[in-house]
Amino acid sequence: MEFIEQINALSARSKVAERQAQTEEATKTSVILPFLQALGFDVFNLDEVTPEFIADVGTKKGEKVDFAVRIDGKIAMLIEAKPIGTKLGDTQYSQLFRYFTVTEARLAILTNGREAWFFSDTDEPNKMDKKPFFTFDFQSFDKAQIEELSRFRKNSFAIEEIIEAASNLKYISAAANYLKRQIESPDDDFVRFIGRQIHDGPVTKAVFEQIRPAIQSALDELIRDRIQDKLSITFQDKPANTTAKVEEPAPAQPEPNDDGIVTTDEELEAFMIVRAISAKLSPVERVAIRDAKSYCAVLMDDNNRRPICRFYFNSATTKYLGVFDCDKKETKHKISAPSEIYQFADSIEAVVRSYAE
Repeated sequence: MEFIEQINALSARSKVAERQAQTEEATKTSVILPFLQALGFDVFNLDEVTPEFIADVGTKKGEKVDFAVRIDGKIAMLIEAKPIGTKLGDTQYSQLFRYFTVTEARLAILTNGREAWFFSDTDEPNKMDKKPFFTFDFQSFDKAQIEELSRFRKNSFAIEEIIEAASNLKYISAAANYLKRQIESPDDDFVRFIGRQIHDGPVTKAVFEQIRPAIQSALDELIRDRIQDKLSITFQDKPANTTAKVEEPAPAQPEPNDDGIVTTDEELEAFMIVRAISAKLSPVERVAIRDAKSYCAVLMDDNNRRPICRFYFNSATTKYLGVFDCDKKETKHKISAPSEIYQFADSIEAVVRSYAE
């Protein structure tokens, strides 16, 4: 089984465990041990995976960490498990922190079966960092995160490369989190910094209040443009003219499905715009299109109980956009072109946010 298939299977286990696992032991059995197996470790071989690992720390005797993982006889990773209902940001992991200093391990994992937080000693040698350099959500991940996770597989485990990557990831993650906060709500220092770059003269209170919404709008527009570029359909260039006269084929028409439903180019364009608007709040693959005879629906997770909006584009003269609110009440807006959907971005973001949370 390919690694991605193993992680997809693990994702399904995590979702079941979130509904059924009530204890830490249930989380270990249903998710964490299969996770170690997916990484290539033999969970039944005590020379590779030691449960309830004991390492005396100072005057504290008999304390245990949930798992110690060995490669070639040396401890490579320490793992502390929590029940799947535990929020890792609220939990204490002092044992993991202490054990890190007295073993040869340079990696530590804190996991609740829903997320896995990876720690190293990039700030100070032999002292576990306070913040993880990489986090993995078993139920929501992308290709890049799978590739990063594959570094921890037994058959490709290279500690120096991992530590080097950890240093880079730490700063990339910190920068990404900072920029995300600024995109959502620019703080005063960020606004002043941008203001000094775009305004001639001192950034007075009046100037500050004027440029703050402008910066917010510019950030939103920049993100939409970047996403739109990625989502836009690329058409082949027209062939160069030749001396021979070639009969041009008739333009291709959208083909109906078995129910006689045709998804038009305008509906596809509108769908991509809704995806672009939603991308700040949710992975775009969660936003799905489902066409019907009287309208074309956009749904979260392709679930008709999670409607985002509808396109009423069948009339030759009049088009409507129907946007749902958090109570699933639809409000119709008359539009003349798909590009006008951006005018209702706030309403679309509100309903997407309600489903994404």
